[in-house]
Amino acid sequence: MTATSAEQPKVTKSRFRSTLTALGMLPVLVILAIGFHLLSGRFLSVNNLSIVMQQASINTVLAAGMTFVILTGGIDLSVGSILAASAMIGVIVSLVPDVGMLGIPAAIAVGLACGIVNGGIIAFLKLPPFIVTLGSLTAMRGIARLLGNDTTVFNPDLPFDFIGNGSFFGVPWLAIIALLTIVISWFVLKRTVLGTWIYAVGGNVEAARLTGIKVPLVLLFVYSMSGLLSGLGGVMSAARLYAANGLQLGQAYELDAIAAVILGGTSFVGGVGSIWGTLIGALIIAVLSNGLILVGVSDIWQYIVKGLVIIIAVALDRYRLKGLSRT
Repeated sequence: MTATSAEQPKVTKSRFRSTLTALGMLPVLVILAIGFHLLSGRFLSVNNLSIVMQQASINTVLAAGMTFVILTGGIDLSVGSILAASAMIGVIVSLVPDVGMLGIPAAIAVGLACGIVNGGIIAFLKLPPFIVTLGSLTAMRGIARLLGNDTTVFNPDLPFDFIGNGSFFGVPWLAIIALLTIVISWFVLKRTVLGTWIYAVGGNVEAARLTGIKVPLVLLFVYSMSGLLSGLGGVMSAARLYAANGLQLGQAYELDAIAAVILGGTSFVGGVGSIWGTLIGALIIAVLSNGLILVGVSDIWQYIVKGLVIIIAVALDRYRLKGLSRT
């Protein structure tokens, strides 16, 4: 046997693993979609796929912001509460005659301001991201309830309701906004110097600092981005519901956003990850939620099944990456 023929199996195996790495969790998404369709007979219908896209859209936007943060080795637990406060501001401003559309920039501005505060404390006071954003989670939840006087604020004539319930050539506006968010995030992360700095900070913060990267400014940016996208998520939620509630809206959204990022292959320690992987992760969570409902799984078991699938999927993905690192 020649050396070339002896090496051929190794080359083939390496190419196979490279292909698996490139695909990431996409095969899991496809298998879930096909499986739920076989069980329900309705999952792959045009109407249901539109519903899935709408269900995934808000989590996709939040998870995009979370990706920026986790790439630096941080965490943002406050996104759900920021979304609630932003949605509340958006609905309240929308009730003002003649200037209701200002609810959109007002909500986004609130999200951005919260993100700047989080980022500033983490970057310049050097407090742990977990503690800072945990505090923000509680504080912003209280502010959201205070803004709405602990009630649900409605606006049946919401001027930007088309965002949550309209479509463009059959594609929901929510899905379009989510996709645009992913594309812009990809451009920032992969086609700008700032994106290179974000990966560098997550890979080795001390090395990044020694190479001249302004680490505090990078951290300020990623948390500001997370806050801004949480504000956008607030607009999307308010537009879909015609209302905002400080107590319930956004509850546990941070967990779904984190799950989407990790399912998408982004490392919790930072420096490794893909925004397109985050999109796949958000779609997996939406497919699970929708598919389990279609097949008649009770609400209690939905939580159990979703949790187990996420744990198993991440474990398999980490095992695959570990095997790749040995080649």
